[in-house]
Amino acid sequence: MAKAAEYCRKLESAAFDFVCREEISEKFDPTLDADRKSPPLDPGKTKYSGPTVVISWARKAKRSFVYDYRCVRAGRTIRETRTLLKENGKKKVGPNAALQTSVVDFGAALLAPVGLFGERFQPDYDFAIAGEEKIGKIRVLVVDAKPKPGAPPAGNLYGKAWIDPDTGDILEIEWSESRVGRFDVFEKRGRLYDRKPRLVIRSEFNAEKNGIRFPSRLSVEEAYLGESGKAFIRSKTDVIYKDFKFFTVEFEVHD
Repeated sequence: MAKAAEYCRKLESAAFDFVCREEISEKFDPTLDADRKSPPLDPGKTKYSGPTVVISWARKAKRSFVYDYRCVRAGRTIRETRTLLKENGKKKVGPNAALQTSVVDFGAALLAPVGLFGERFQPDYDFAIAGEEKIGKIRVLVVDAKPKPGAPPAGNLYGKAWIDPDTGDILEIEWSESRVGRFDVFEKRGRLYDRKPRLVIRSEFNAEKNGIRFPSRLSVEEAYLGESGKAFIRSKTDVIYKDFKFFTVEFEVHD
């Protein structure tokens, strides 16, 4: 855990400037909404440190977006801009475009490991080794993190992480749904369906530059479980980040 904390110190102090291609695909299945009025979730950002999830009311079976995405961090401020290139497979030209999809906060996803493995946050969690796996050629430890009983309330997410034991790099995180912003909306929807809601949110950090890992994929699955445990998947979002071009990646070194 000491190496993970050291990696988070480096991540927190990092300054960077890069562009990449952001490819987003979403699928919606409104079957259970056919004779029910399912509550919409208004667009907007939630107040927690992690990949913001906002599922909006839509009846399209599929939709997709491709952006040129630029992210700049100077000090503790992250600035992001997008140019829309394609919408539902058709070419578009949209400078300074708003993100029209369910996943709305890339910058928070990038820094989310800090809220879990940062030195000042680790005392609030219980950590346990859940096993070993391989991601590509890297042997990783699977670490379960849960809030300690009696720990002060926090907006940070927690869950299961895949960590390189040699470097402390956090390669993947699967987030617990209990602290997802506006989870009450999914609970209301579950009551309408008479099913238990389940969100699976996974971040992958496979793009690397100067010892800093950047998100390469973010996936969100919104499902509802029946009495038999069978899942009805209402929506699924997949975001791929590729073709990175880095202008600056550096960090302060503290003694």
